Amino acid sequence: MNLLYANDRRGEYPDSWYAATATPLQRFEPLRGRVRADVCVVGAGYTGLSAALHLAEAGLDVVLLDAQRVGFGASGRNGGQLGSGQRLEQTALERLVGRDDAIHLWQLAEEAKDLVRSLVARHAIACHLKPGVAHACFSERERAAEHAYADHLAQRYGYDQITKLDTEAMRALCPSPAYRGGSIDMGAGHLHPLAYALGLARAASAAGVRIHEGSAVHRITHGSPARIATDAGQVEADHVILACNGYLGGLDRKVAARVMPINNFIVATEPLGEDAARVLTQDVAVADTKFVVNYFRLSHDRRLLFGGGETYGYRFPRDIMATVRKPMLEIFPHLSDARIDHAWGGTLAITMRRMPYLVRLAPNMLSASGYSGHGVGTATHAGKLMAEALRGQAEGFDCLARVPSPAFPGGAALRSPLLALAMTWFSLRDRLGV
Repeated sequence: MNLLYANDRRGEYPDSWYAATATPLQRFEPLRGRVRADVCVVGAGYTGLSAALHLAEAGLDVVLLDAQRVGFGASGRNGGQLGSGQRLEQTALERLVGRDDAIHLWQLAEEAKDLVRSLVARHAIACHLKPGVAHACFSERERAAEHAYADHLAQRYGYDQITKLDTEAMRALCPSPAYRGGSIDMGAGHLHPLAYALGLARAASAAGVRIHEGSAVHRITHGSPARIATDAGQVEADHVILACNGYLGGLDRKVAARVMPINNFIVATEPLGEDAARVLTQDVAVADTKFVVNYFRLSHDRRLLFGGGETYGYRFPRDIMATVRKPMLEIFPHLSDARIDHAWGGTLAITMRRMPYLVRLAPNMLSASGYSGHGVGTATHAGKLMAEALRGQAEGFDCLARVPSPAFPGGAALRSPLLALAMTWFSLRDRLGV
């Protein structure tokens, strides 16, 4: 089964609140016949759109291919949180890669947030970008660890955007009985993810990128030039950038062994009106400390956008609404009668260590993927880093590429069942509070 078509109609965005509220783009025509380009980018999510835009702005001739629509995958379906740092905390990175590279990785993450803000401003992307992401804890032990980490960032990295919250302060921000404090990071942010992706596509097209939707790549022949084949066409290119994330399929075995697709789900309630203040009293996003994280925020029309639940495999659950309603009511039991207007799923990709996997697959072929739920900034930045590396400025790309990225055990056949077994254990720990 092909993940590109397992849960979605060909060429159609899912029935999400994002798709219902974004200003649509006219369809880009599929690739037909043979074309020549300096660079062929495969995948039109944040990574591919950013890479194509930055390459075109540097004067290169770029063809961008997507099997479905621009922003069709995780880029147009996610929780919209622009987080600080890498997906792995700095304390863990210090142990994994050493102090110097950990500092560089923090700097790259700060650059990623700045890049998103600058792209939104420079291209006038109307995506409701706002500051603030809170991290909510379920226990005093978790709160103490969260506050210690905020102190570590302030002392070691000079990061002063985080305010520590006790139970009372957290409930003043998020009036849920479930939480026992946490923190709020005003250097992080949140946005409308599909509107952001479509804005990047508009900018890339205006910069001269030749975008082709409905153009699934089924074969890449290495060489100089490389040949990228779709059902109805072929691109000959001096360089190739793979930006497929959870929709890579079998295009490259090395990446597929280290980057695994998983599914996550979101609902949008009806507009809550005055009851929105019983969810959040400030216009910030929230992520909590469960291993399978709950994340939420209010939309600009005062709906609760709540994400939770994961599955491993090709198919989404039959009742996404019920899948997400359960954790939503654990956090906000007073919303038991709230109508759900939209429920949708999306496929993202994770790595064993939850750090993105950047790699040179050939002298003229780069890949970036596996953002592990931290992709709004990281994926956008990875696209720029690949554009720079292709042009000989590879310091940032090489720093991320040095992060060890082991293959999943069991190969393609066993990795999903093994992960599901591990997730069952972590889910049990979440329920027991250990």
